[in-house]
Amino acid sequence: MKTYFLTVFDKSGERLLNETFEASNNEKAMEIGSNRLDEEGYSEYTHRCVSPEAKLILFHR
Repeated sequence: MKTYFLTVFDKSGERLLNETFEASNNEKAMEIGSNRLDEEGYSEYTHRCVSPEAKLILFHR
């Protein structure tokens, strides 16, 4: 399992969500990250999800 980083920002740049989660691969991490954003109601906020290799796998501005 790899550790991924999910961060959500508001318009002023304040972090609203900053957490880690584990997934077996990037595809699974995109699914987990998207589900987490939907749960919290942050899908339309600026967000990013980064792999342990620093690859951006989810991004919305």
